[in-house]
Parts: sequence; C-alpha cells; structure tokens
Amino acid sequence: MENKMFCWQCQETLNCKGCSVAGVCGKTANVAYLQDLLVYITKGICEITTRLREEGEVISSEINKVVLDNLFTTITNVNFSEGNIEDRIEQSLEIKRDLYGRLKNKEMLSGASEFSIERKDYLTRDERISILNEKNVDLRSLKEMVIYGLKGLSAYVTHGNVLNEYNEEIDIFLQRALAKTLDKNLTVEDALGLVMETGKYGVFGMELLDRANTKNYGNPEITKVNIGVGKNPGILISGHDLKDLEMLLEQTQGTGVDIYTHSEMLPAHYYPKFKKYKNFVGNYGNAWWKQQDEFESFNGPIVMTTNCIVTPKQSYKDRIYTTGLVSFDGCKHIEGEEKDFSQVIEQAKKCLPPKEIETGEIIGGFAHEQVFALKDKIVEAVKSGAIKKFVVMGGCDGRSTKRDYYTEFAKNLPKDTIILTAGCAKYRYNKLNLGDIGGIPRVLDAGQCNDSYSLALIALKLKEIFELNDINDLPIIYNISWYEQKAVIVLLALLYLGVKNIKLGPTLPGFLSENVAKVLVEQFGISGISTVEEDMEKFFG
Repeated sequence: MENKMFCWQCQETLNCKGCSVAGVCGKTANVAYLQDLLVYITKGICEITTRLREEGEVISSEINKVVLDNLFTTITNVNFSEGNIEDRIEQSLEIKRDLYGRLKNKEMLSGASEFSIERKDYLTRDERISILNEKNVDLRSLKEMVIYGLKGLSAYVTHGNVLNEYNEEIDIFLQRALAKTLDKNLTVEDALGLVMETGKYGVFGMELLDRANTKNYGNPEITKVNIGVGKNPGILISGHDLKDLEMLLEQTQGTGVDIYTHSEMLPAHYYPKFKKYKNFVGNYGNAWWKQQDEFESFNGPIVMTTNCIVTPKQSYKDRIYTTGLVSFDGCKHIEGEEKDFSQVIEQAKKCLPPKEIETGEIIGGFAHEQVFALKDKIVEAVKSGAIKKFVVMGGCDGRSTKRDYYTEFAKNLPKDTIILTAGCAKYRYNKLNLGDIGGIPRVLDAGQCNDSYSLALIALKLKEIFELNDINDLPIIYNISWYEQKAVIVLLALLYLGVKNIKLGPTLPGFLSENVAKVLVEQFGISGISTVEEDMEKFFG
C-alpha cells in the first residue's frame, strides 16, 4: 500500500520505522504533509536569508521569528490544525517571494535552488519535500538529526524571545544550518560536522532561555509542591510557557479561582516570583500522555501553552484553550502577546473544583544555582563515600509500557546514588519514596526539559571542584529517555560538551541509519537500554 505520509521524528513512530498512514501522535496524513511542506518552504526562506546576509544584507527580526515559529509549529504534539498550518504556509510563501525579489535586485539568482512552489499549487502534493528523496541513507539520517535538533532549538529560543532575551547569532546559525540541508554537495562528513555544530548552538539556546527565566522570575529554589486539591474551582495550565502562566496568575487574583500546573509546568513552582500568588496552589497529575484521564477529572478549563497536547476527548474538549503555536481544530485559541484569559476564568467559575486524584507533595527546585549553594555538602558526601554516583535520568516521558523500565531502574538504584533529572521523565520516579542522603533528596529535579542546561552546568562545576581533566571522569552516569525534538537538541548539546557513554531509550531513534548509529557508538559510546538487571550490572557491577 502506498504511504499516505511519512514521519519518524518522535520515539513513538510506528515500529521505530516511520508512520505511513497516520501519526501515532494523532496527526492526520494531511497535517503531516502540510507540516513537511512548511518546513520545506522554510528551508527555501533560510537559503535566501543566508545568501543575503553573506552580501551584507540585514534580515529583520520578524523574519527570524517566522522561521522559529514555523519549526516550532512542526514539533510533535504542537499543532494539529490544517487551517492554521495553511495560514503559515501562505505567510511564508509571501515572505519567500519578497526575499526572492531582493535576491533578484542584487542579481544573485545563480544557484538558487528551492523557490518553485507557488501559492496556487501548494496543496498539490509535491514529492520533492519528502526526506526519502535523499537516497543516501546516512546523509538522510544526519540531515534529519540536524533538522530535528533545529526544531528543538527553535522551541527554546522562542520561549526566551517571549521574555525579551535574544541572540541573533543563534538565528543566523539556525537559518544557515537549515539551508545547508538543501545543499546537493553536502557530504556525510559535512553533515556530521553540522550535527555537532547544532549541539553547540543547542547549548547557547538553553543558556539563553535559562537567562531569560531567571532574569524574570529569579533562580529556582528548593520547594515542596502540593499535589492535592483545594475547594475552589481551578484552571489547569500545561506546557512550558512561563509568561502565559504569569499573565494567568495576574488575571485570576481575587476571582476565587485557583491555578494548578500540569506536566512540564510543574517547575514554575520553584521560581521565587510565582510564590507571591496565593491562588497558585499546586500541581495536578503527571506527564503529558496521561492528560485524557486527568483532564477529565480536573473538571475546570485547561490552558495548553506549548506542546504536548493530546487529541482531546469530546467530554472535555470545550474546556481546552490553546495559546501561542498550539492549535487543535475545535478548541478555543487565545491570541496575542498580551493574552486575555477572561473567558477561561469565567468558565472556571462555573465548574466544580478538581477531583482529588492523589495527595502529598513533591520536592524540586535543584537548578544550577541552588545546587551550587549546596556544593560543600555535596562534595563532602562524595568525599566521604555517602554519595557514590550521580545518575542523570532527564528527558521525556511517553505512553510506551517500555518506559516502566525507568521507574524500576530508579527503584533499584543503590542507596548511595543521587538522581539528577529535568523534563517530564521525572514523573516516572519523582513520587517514589527514595529517601535522602544526609538531607540531600535522592531525586534532584532541575526543572523543565530545557533545564538540562542546569544538569550540564552542575557536571562542569563538579569537574572543576574535583580538578578533573575530563567530564567523563566524574562519578556520573547517563540514562536518558527521549520522545521528541527538544530531546534531540539536548542530546546533541551533551555530545558537544563531550559527554560520553549515554544510554538512550526506550528505543534508539528510528531516523538513525546503521552507519550513523555505529558512529555514535564508536565516537560517543551511545547505546540503547536493555533490562534493568543488565543495565544495573553494566553501570554498577
């Protein structure tokens, strides 16, 4: 049967080979095609902006934003709306046409490669956009790794830009790298170099977002977060956008409506600025993939600020609101930079309070500055042997039952180990009673997936403290789970920083060719997970 689509950008991709009829994530073949087309047109935009910059031309911040938005829109579980993506395609074609005119005026058309799609025929399926047209499987694999890394980078830079933190050097690289994937003369060696350079800018992107978050909201601090519920009606906010949360908290003051975080929004509780809001009462539920059950029982409206939205059930679809780049047909969307949440608040007032699904509290807030403040205590614990190893278990959660491995792995870790985590992977073990070591919790949660930057800084600080020449000489092991493209940029950033011997699961990416996987194994020691027992033996003997 002829493929209706092809997508293998996330860990769930069918049989680790690619979705060909509909996405496991829920996107249709039409949405998949439109997303691929949007990326294809964006590559053409970036080819022109790169050439214009080489001639000393200035590219506006508005065009930089469109490139970031287009890539972010195509990340897994962000945008499922055909109409919304078609609008972006129209906008992008207009930008491409204007940029093409600038090339023409400068008589720079020679060698321009990808400008043929016009508005009148963009809905006619154009097979040129498929990555499968790259017949060299290794080059295809490396190009995909670059593109997915750039998608993840676009998300982090976008969040930073929302908080008025910019780095045009990142935009210039991102556009140059995306344009490079069109280069017919690109070699495997060139592409491998581009993969590593993407990791370098991944570090810059996470640094930008860390700076933006801490400038606006303070450095995260150790915080106990309530996971029960109150008696007031509530609004649940999910995703990663702290600015949206800030606006929602401001607008709900004095309304009698409580605010709860969900999934990757949990770390907002760790920032000092958010603690002044008395109606910011706790976290509800777990990782993104459980939302169909948890959104049902929450009773009140839900605000989805970024990925990861799952196809809503009809029973609560009328309570879903999307913001920013998130879009799902039939769900209400809140537009604008300064968002008006009055409709959400009014609906919340008419809803029952959330149904209690658990009680207690979880502890987090161990970003780099907080851990640095504890460094004397941590160093003493390492020197005394109380802490034998740190285990980095950051990354993503997901629906696969294979991910139960991470819960069991955490349960079976020796009592003298500390887990360092960031991202929604933490929900596999952050509610386990693992105890502490001399008052240091055995699960140190740095925050959202982008806060993997904190984990890297912590490792680099420990390397400095212990006067080591190589980051891999630290008593740190890496057992990371991945799901989508933000995890790809985190992985590439770690590789750029020189981290080796990472275990990656629950499966290796489907877009890795045999030879590219071999390079990752030989040069970086990357390997897949096996069983808990076997991996415990490999890590601890």
